[in-house]
Amino acid sequence: MKKTLLIAAAFLLFLPAAVSAQEIKPLPGLAMHGDLKYAADFKNLEYANPDAPKGGEMRLASAGTFDNLNPYIIKGVSAPGLGMTYQTLLSSTSDEAFSEYGQVAASIEIPEDRSWVVFNLRPEAKWHDGKPLTADDVVFSFHTLMEKGHPFYRAYYGHVKEAVAESKTRVKFTFGMADNRELPLIMGQMPVLPKHYWEGKNFESTTLTPPLGSGPYKIKSVDNGRRIVYERVKDWWAKDLPINKGQYNFDTIVYDLYRDETVLQQALFSGAYDFRSENIAKSWMTSYDDKVPVKEGLIRKEEVEHSMPSGMQAFVLNLRRPMFQDPKVRAALNYAFDFEWSNKQLAFGVYKRTDSFFENSELASTGLPEGRELEILEKHRGKIPEEVFTATYKNPETNGTGQDMRANLTTAKKMLSEAGWKINKAGLLEKDGKAMRIEFLLYSDTFSRWISPFIANLKKLGVEASMRVIDTAQYQNRTDNFDFDIIVGSFPQSLSPGNEQRDFWASDKADVPGSRNSAGIKNPVIDELIQLVITAPDRAELIARTRALDRVLLWNHYVIPQWHYNKHRLAYWDKFGKPAVSPKYGTGVPDTWWFDADKAAAIAKKMPAEKK
Repeated sequence: MKKTLLIAAAFLLFLPAAVSAQEIKPLPGLAMHGDLKYAADFKNLEYANPDAPKGGEMRLASAGTFDNLNPYIIKGVSAPGLGMTYQTLLSSTSDEAFSEYGQVAASIEIPEDRSWVVFNLRPEAKWHDGKPLTADDVVFSFHTLMEKGHPFYRAYYGHVKEAVAESKTRVKFTFGMADNRELPLIMGQMPVLPKHYWEGKNFESTTLTPPLGSGPYKIKSVDNGRRIVYERVKDWWAKDLPINKGQYNFDTIVYDLYRDETVLQQALFSGAYDFRSENIAKSWMTSYDDKVPVKEGLIRKEEVEHSMPSGMQAFVLNLRRPMFQDPKVRAALNYAFDFEWSNKQLAFGVYKRTDSFFENSELASTGLPEGRELEILEKHRGKIPEEVFTATYKNPETNGTGQDMRANLTTAKKMLSEAGWKINKAGLLEKDGKAMRIEFLLYSDTFSRWISPFIANLKKLGVEASMRVIDTAQYQNRTDNFDFDIIVGSFPQSLSPGNEQRDFWASDKADVPGSRNSAGIKNPVIDELIQLVITAPDRAELIARTRALDRVLLWNHYVIPQWHYNKHRLAYWDKFGKPAVSPKYGTGVPDTWWFDADKAAAIAKKMPAEKK
């Protein structure tokens, strides 16, 4: 009997599954599809300068305020820059569609079907207090984010079945489904939190006490709601890793917060901060060139083309409101938005209207569906708008003079009438005795110039429309709880869409406070298409499936698309160095820039004494 058992045991060693397990080799990085750009022995990223000097300061600024230093919960408004204090298992690059390389993890192990992933941690990884970063911290982070973190994490990590620390430096995530190619990379993005720090503390409460991290920076000082200062960790354990060479060069990074956008912009010219990415076309064209520091070359102004998908910026209609549940109503309101006139009057005509949720990428749907894309959509014929098959999505257009809105408004009136909305004796649009009242909710005046003429056109339709600007904290609370009619929303996209689409559009996220499904979409077909995108086996299939999802989203008229621009508008005081190669999918600020002492000295000589 013993001999038989020994033979059986020996036989098991040669089963294919065992051989397969032995053949899984640790990898230095992981790509969503295809191969990694950087070889295992790469020295530094192409868009980073490994010889960049360390030192100096960069001062940044943004609009709003903050009351929380824990960016991973739904409560409060987080301070900018907090991501610099934490590390993730893997780090993505800014010149690949979706690839990640070892950061806290030295290597990765995955099977062919990607049904699980193992991260082998670097033994030298440590927290800012000097204690080692271990697999227990990783498992703790996963459970904490899932149970107490922002609802986003429950959606993002929803298919993780189990997280186990197999040793101090080895952690395994097992998934509840196979062939979700993105899941191993998603887990690589997970921020790692210190178990020993958070035990005994309330993770779900806001805090202004700087939490413990393991990243290249730590918090030096905090002025609640106004300023936060980060200092570089000089003995940072990961500073010599190839993925970090030439990055995180400033000794100090400062973020100042301004309540007023106009004051924020003017503060740049006074020297209060160093760098601004301008998002308003009119300001870029009219508010810079006449300023003394720009004319004298102290502030550089440049446009940098990028290859980033534009995603969708739009007026988001809250389908939880009864008046927006009819797609005809949603489509009709788009006819009241005169983009062409507003673009000419407010933005010098530089913007392009957005016609896709994946604009400025190969993932955007164009023309009529055909081939594999049509095959996917045919399965849902009768459950999706027929226009998906018969028409190319295009937003309503005008000639931009402001004089030809009559045709568009006539079309809108007809659509609203077909949806049961009529003009009452008071001249208001009404259905079942209830007038259509719409409020645009904002936290900044930035969009008010675009919304005011939109409101004027809506009133011509009989809609009682208004606009309200509230402070950042109120706005976040109301949007987290979906207490609005229309907001300006943004749905950023990457070249490799995946699990984040659930948080944007999935039915089971529509009623989860804080989810990104701000429109309140509940559509079983969209749920199925999201799953197809997530499980796409290769690039060609991902493109076809994403285009199919794009069409169904567009033709349901969940949003009124706004506009996009494929260049970064950068204005900065000329006291910095930057690599010769710019990242394809970002600005590199502040990660790969550095302080140039000679340039800074030259500027100081030209500055008035009171501003030095």
